Amino acid sequence: MLRSRSVPLLLRITGILLGFYGLALAMPGFWLIGLGDSGYYAVAGMLILCSGALIAAARRAGIVLYAIVLAVTLLWAVSRVGLDGWRLIPPLALPSAIGFWVFSPWIGGRLIDRQGQSRVNVCVVSGISGCAALFAFMFICGWTITASRTVQYNPFPQQRFTGDIIDGESLVNNQWRMTGGTSAGDRFGTAAQITPENAHMLGRAWVFHTGDLPRSGENARGREFSFEATPLKVGDNLVFCTPHRDVVALDATTGKQVWRYTPGGNYGQNIYQACRGVSYFEAPAGVPCPHRIISTGAGSPPTLFALDADTGHLCAAFGHNGTVDLSQGMGIMPAGFHFITSPPMVMNSRIMLSGWVYDNQTVDEPSGVIRAFDAVTGQLVWGWDVGHTPANRPLNPGEIFTRGTPNGWGVYTADPALNTVYVPLGIATPDYYGVKRRSFDEQYDTSLVAIDITSGEERWHFQTVHHDLWDFDLPVGPSLVDLPDADGRMTPVLVQTTKQGELFVLDRRTGKPFYRVEEKPVPGGTIPEERYSPTQPYSPDIPNLRRADPTTDDLWGVTPFDQMACRIAYKKMSFHGLFTPPGLQGTLGFPAFDGVDDWYGATIDPTRGVLYVNTTYIPFRMQLVPHDKALKEGLFKPWSGWKQPYPEPIFTDNPQHGLPYAAVIEPWLGLFGAPCLAPPWGRTQAIDLVHHRMIWERALGTTKNVGPASMLRMPVGLPTGIFSMGGTLTTATGLVFMGATADQGFRVLDGRNGAVLYETELDAGGNATPMTYMGRDGRQYVVLAVGGHGGLKTRNGDEVVAFALPARRE
Repeated sequence: MLRSRSVPLLLRITGILLGFYGLALAMPGFWLIGLGDSGYYAVAGMLILCSGALIAAARRAGIVLYAIVLAVTLLWAVSRVGLDGWRLIPPLALPSAIGFWVFSPWIGGRLIDRQGQSRVNVCVVSGISGCAALFAFMFICGWTITASRTVQYNPFPQQRFTGDIIDGESLVNNQWRMTGGTSAGDRFGTAAQITPENAHMLGRAWVFHTGDLPRSGENARGREFSFEATPLKVGDNLVFCTPHRDVVALDATTGKQVWRYTPGGNYGQNIYQACRGVSYFEAPAGVPCPHRIISTGAGSPPTLFALDADTGHLCAAFGHNGTVDLSQGMGIMPAGFHFITSPPMVMNSRIMLSGWVYDNQTVDEPSGVIRAFDAVTGQLVWGWDVGHTPANRPLNPGEIFTRGTPNGWGVYTADPALNTVYVPLGIATPDYYGVKRRSFDEQYDTSLVAIDITSGEERWHFQTVHHDLWDFDLPVGPSLVDLPDADGRMTPVLVQTTKQGELFVLDRRTGKPFYRVEEKPVPGGTIPEERYSPTQPYSPDIPNLRRADPTTDDLWGVTPFDQMACRIAYKKMSFHGLFTPPGLQGTLGFPAFDGVDDWYGATIDPTRGVLYVNTTYIPFRMQLVPHDKALKEGLFKPWSGWKQPYPEPIFTDNPQHGLPYAAVIEPWLGLFGAPCLAPPWGRTQAIDLVHHRMIWERALGTTKNVGPASMLRMPVGLPTGIFSMGGTLTTATGLVFMGATADQGFRVLDGRNGAVLYETELDAGGNATPMTYMGRDGRQYVVLAVGGHGGLKTRNGDEVVAFALPARRE
């Protein structure tokens, strides 16, 4: 009956749209076949095209064919990724959603009805039920796979060590005088009121608003505004810095402001607005301004200053009226090319720092020299410069520090008993092409160096990447801990996290491996003049933090289209695993410069020898572009040197002026902005350092609040495991505190098994590292900066939040 009449317009439109859908799937699907990948997309596309044609002709076979497409898709997807529900979303979600319309009363119901009327009939009920069942299947499998990714591999160690906590005197006195708690950088708190039994009772005790929010343009073009500070507890005050470098002191029990210091300065040229914390120095008796907060200004020029910790006033006897100009001895230093994001290391009357350098812009950038200043007077004591022999010799009159050397921009750690500071070094910029690097650059790039605090003399150094072409610089100093050797003797070691996910455990006295380090062959590259290292160091005796190398079945998207586009891109890129060097073809960087672990490092319980770390998996696309071609394509503007203003490019385009190649480095995302890599996108792991084995790991975090802007954020939280930026805190009661995930969650985990004991949603991203102490009121507080992270695109805010158990009633 229906075929004898004219075809209803709704059927024609539906058929035509299905036809376009099928063509959009089939055409690139044939391209994918040519690249040697699956033929599913081409076959499914052609079947959908035929289904659309039949529906447009009012043939009921069209809906039967569409049902076949759904069945084939389900079988193909399960055969490729099993019952991983999150990986089933790209092939199944969109076709199933379209199926609700195809099998609706207006399409399927009408085609099956003998009179051609829109009706609810067997076709409608069975078709819509089938599509609903597919959605239920996906999400049930998704939750199930997430649960299965919480794995207890080995028992939690029961034995406690009897040794002292390194530099732990301040913790015993209820202070938190360094970013990592102590100079050991273990992020371990001794306060023990919050336990696994009562952690669920936590709540906000107080919230302080700094008023420091992003200014115009500070979260655009790759610029980042991030509140990353970890407060110190000095006396009864908390002291921290805001992204624009105000130093604020709060009453540690009430959260009320005690004083505030604004250093001023022009920060407009800085691509990062971030300050990870301040430092503390207790001067010798009789010295004016005995309790000092040491911090830096990130304007132009950058400065070092000392404040009275009691009043917030500058210490007049330090430097010039409380301030030291850090441009001295540095030569040309244009605004935005050198500033400091991490707190200086203050130890044994020395203030030690380097700085962040605007890398990948040009050769001949400012020096990465490590400098030490007298903590009482502010006078320069030594500069450790790899371009000098010896590296710690004083500058000659009129001389400047060697330009373009590896810098130490992350937080340092130190062993006061050994009088040694441990400095994580970066790369002699630019990062992605190494032909013009000097011999001393090659020796110290991406290395950990141990320096005598008093003299600046090198004790030893250890290189974690040879001829680094990936920006795998060391972003944080090692955590120090004492571990038993094979004979049970306690040995002073350090654990160095790396962006590539290796954990190097070294004797911190000598730099010799405590656990074996092995050189393994790595892929070469295709740039004729480049010098590729044939091997790289690995630490095979301790678990690494990486995910397995992705295959085409690990590629993702929210629809079949962006998953297919990611598969095509993957097939066109060069990828031979970790250390695949960048080239003209384009390379998959996994991990890339953000690493699996970044500036926040790991956390160690020194009483049990357990390391906790949150890891992130964001693949990047890396490509070298001949410099002249990059100019013609408008990737950046021409620049002729320091005598003219620098034309800042967008963050993904790295000019590398003075070299034959520019570099484009960008996160690898699909057509709709979703990652090309399937979940989990983030994990938290616990590692037994004594038996060097994984204790547990879990996917942590959801998709809620994830997105590029306030109006484009996921309203629901699928427990996929999500990206993070920020560190963890552990305590003597075996808890792990973390607010770093992109879903803006704050969580307390049971350190024994990773179980979530408490979680709450924050007003902004908690992308910093927490700290803890006991307040005057007898309550244990856990404090976190909640202000968001520009790179992770979490919501910005201006909060410092304190969590505690409910106050006791009198």
